[in-house]
Amino acid sequence: MLYTTQLHSNITVELQFQGLLERLIISTLTTVLCCVFLFINVTMLFTLRSKPVFLETSRYVLLYNLLFADTAQLVQSQVLYLLAAYRIKLTYPLCGTLSLFANLVTVVSPLTLVVMSLERYVAVCYPLRHAAIITVRNTAVAILLVWTFSSLSVLIRVFLLLRFPFDDLESLQMTDFCSAVAMLLGPLADDYDKAYTCILFVSAGVAIISSYIGVMVAARLASADKSSASKARNTLLLHLVQLGLSLSSTIFNPLLAVLSRVIPRLLLVRIVNVFYVCIVISPRCLTSLIYGLRDQTIRPVLMSHLCCRHS
Repeated sequence: MLYTTQLHSNITVELQFQGLLERLIISTLTTVLCCVFLFINVTMLFTLRSKPVFLETSRYVLLYNLLFADTAQLVQSQVLYLLAAYRIKLTYPLCGTLSLFANLVTVVSPLTLVVMSLERYVAVCYPLRHAAIITVRNTAVAILLVWTFSSLSVLIRVFLLLRFPFDDLESLQMTDFCSAVAMLLGPLADDYDKAYTCILFVSAGVAIISSYIGVMVAARLASADKSSASKARNTLLLHLVQLGLSLSSTIFNPLLAVLSRVIPRLLLVRIVNVFYVCIVISPRCLTSLIYGLRDQTIRPVLMSHLCCRHS
């Protein structure tokens, strides 16, 4: 009996050690991957501030804003991932601050894609008026409006959080790991999050698709340069793919909630790690890679900086 009890104890300790070892290995791999992506993104951000042509061209200014939001979201996601991996639980105020910041940069990305799509539409359909309409000043105003609109969403979420009766809690220490879902306190906050996400991405999708259709019509009517229209059409398709990737990160938590009801917890944890890399981390780096490699102006400068050649 003593031998059986000792054997069972050893097996339990071994399983716990394997769980800790597995978490350590996976968290290390994701952190290394995240650091590689951060290096690429930061290099791209530095590239977009390294030459006057990038500072004086509207589409590069918009790209910088999009990449900045994606990079901030990448850092925030990795911080929350590491906190959950090592079972570190935060207080509600601290977790709420991180979640509100995540909501801010999450909204900035699709709205910036909409502005970038409209810029390409004007460039193809109204080439003679493009220089007068799409100026650096107007682009700065558009970016300011994007951040202002995103901040309004954050203020509404703060108001919904303040309505929650925190005084009824025994402690402000969270009983679960920090996440955006954990901070949806109450049915009203949950309903607002779903409705706002749906309206945001449907509106952004309609705007990008409408711009794409406008470019195609202009190309068929021979009212635009064929080469310029083809490049703009490919760029708009890229924006649509980016919007889909941004949307995929918002359905990450609801998807896991559904899977948790039908699969074992250990398998769910491993699926979470795969989804985290494919849905959350990777899309945040695709922007810089795709734009940096396909743009003839950015590519040589970006490759030079990535290879640490500053000459």
